[in-house]
Amino acid sequence: MLRSVILAASRSSRVERLVETAPLTRDVVHRFIAGIATDDALHTTRDLVGDGLRVTLDHLGEDTVNPDQATAIKDEYLALLGALGGAGLTPAAEVSVKLSALGQKFDEQLAYDLTRQICAAASNAGTTVTLDMEDHTTTDSTLEILAKLRLDYPTTGAVLQAYLRRTEADCRELATLGSRVRLCKGAYKEPESVAFQSAIDVDKSYVRCMNILMSGEGYPMLATHDPRLIAIAEDRARWFDRSTDAFEFQLLHGVRPDEQLRLAAEGYTVRVYVPYGNDWYGYMMRRLAERPANLLFFARAMKSRK
Repeated sequence: MLRSVILAASRSSRVERLVETAPLTRDVVHRFIAGIATDDALHTTRDLVGDGLRVTLDHLGEDTVNPDQATAIKDEYLALLGALGGAGLTPAAEVSVKLSALGQKFDEQLAYDLTRQICAAASNAGTTVTLDMEDHTTTDSTLEILAKLRLDYPTTGAVLQAYLRRTEADCRELATLGSRVRLCKGAYKEPESVAFQSAIDVDKSYVRCMNILMSGEGYPMLATHDPRLIAIAEDRARWFDRSTDAFEFQLLHGVRPDEQLRLAAEGYTVRVYVPYGNDWYGYMMRRLAERPANLLFFARAMKSRK
């Protein structure tokens, strides 16, 4: 019920104005979102890379409804990648791209063409791209576009969501040599027919998917803040004889920063997912809806750097 309320609020412009103007929630936004401009993203990236962390940058925007908006998003990524390369922040920094922001929902060919330009710019800048995954209706389309992009840009990364019932099979398909796969729990409200509904079932699926990826030939990117899942990942790395540079942990910017530094200090590759841009509101609300307990988690995070 609470998750449904949060997701409904994510579509309310009135609630968005309240969140944007309230002093406390403004502080929360600034803690977890790098800012709205490319310079903000570069500043945050420099700080994180200076701390021994890696970064993936996401320019927020999913409500693209016409080709001009999609092209503008592409142009923002090209400018970002040029700036990252010019600042010497690659390959430590890469970018994450939502295909919906590039027109996937109304023109898949356009989304592919624009993403291909971003992949080319990333390659020229000495880095790469990961395709974010969205609701289940886009999964097949996203994986099809991924397969085409990998023909020329084989390091293009995929994201799989453990709460989808199909994800174990997708992990088996993608756990191949050279493949980069980010495994997360999932943040969209999905029907029971396609997604596990309880937290324990999602966690069990995450571990099963992790085992497939860690035992495969690809490069797993384990996106979780859950201490239990992080501990299991460390155990699986030993079990499958994975060196600390043969997979990575991924955590959200502003979430458990001390844990990010701890893992990096122990030699693990740690990548911080850093969102920026004007469309921050939907992103924040989905993070809360992903696990309603995050409401308390985010509140505690404001008081503690742990």
